[in-house]
Amino acid sequence: MVVNGNIFGSDRRYQLFTAVKYITYLLLGINVWLFLQEELLTLAAMGTESIPRGQLVQAFSATIDTGAWVILLLLFELETSVLDDRRIHGPVRWALHGIRGLCGIAIVYAFIGYYGEVTPLYDIAPFLGNACALVDQSWSVLVNLDEFVPLDTASCAALGGEVYQLQGFNVLTSADSLQAAQRLAWIDVVNAGVWILVVVVLEIEVRLQLRGKLSAHILRLNQYLKTVLYGVLFLAAAYWGVAGDFLDFWDACLWLFAFIFIELNVFEWQYESRRDAAVA
Repeated sequence: MVVNGNIFGSDRRYQLFTAVKYITYLLLGINVWLFLQEELLTLAAMGTESIPRGQLVQAFSATIDTGAWVILLLLFELETSVLDDRRIHGPVRWALHGIRGLCGIAIVYAFIGYYGEVTPLYDIAPFLGNACALVDQSWSVLVNLDEFVPLDTASCAALGGEVYQLQGFNVLTSADSLQAAQRLAWIDVVNAGVWILVVVVLEIEVRLQLRGKLSAHILRLNQYLKTVLYGVLFLAAAYWGVAGDFLDFWDACLWLFAFIFIELNVFEWQYESRRDAAVA
């Protein structure tokens, strides 16, 4: 459907809203590239020879997840803001739902990948040798989740007395760094799972709206569920900000901002539907 800007008060406000919305979408697209660079560095630090071939895609869970969500976001934009309701039928409807289904599979796969990233952080063993003796032998130090530095004299001294090795990898870490990485890994899992629930609730709302079956009771229930889910996502973003994980914090804020636009699209869509029904 085509949004005419009635809820924004003026055409200028609506144009500003549209400009900010699409700039946000563009920034999210750039984040796909940033996550790819981060995960390539992680893969290089851990060593591709140490990772089973079947788990290589798991190493790019953030890139896959963000890319699929960007496509899904654009599909919601098409369905709730760009396309007229009368055009969402037949091949167009099947194409939208088909692409959305593929994105859903990728998102669920990425969620499994996030959970898979938790496992190596608990498959550890105390390192009893002299860590500094491994300098210049292609070992790395886990500083934080997806953040590694080469094992050199400085990073070896920073490890402290309690050192752990990630089993199967030439990676050492301190107790504090390991605990911080474990917490961030679980935040990734929770965040990915909650976003899946958000899109399920939004998908139900969109489909019922298209069928003219979105009752006031269902709408209130959906709003309550989304308030709780967005609250959890806000807390995850706040944790990333406090923990100093800038990319995840920045990405989470952008996604929350982007879905404000989607919610406004849906609100305007429902407003126009009620108006058209009243006119009819």
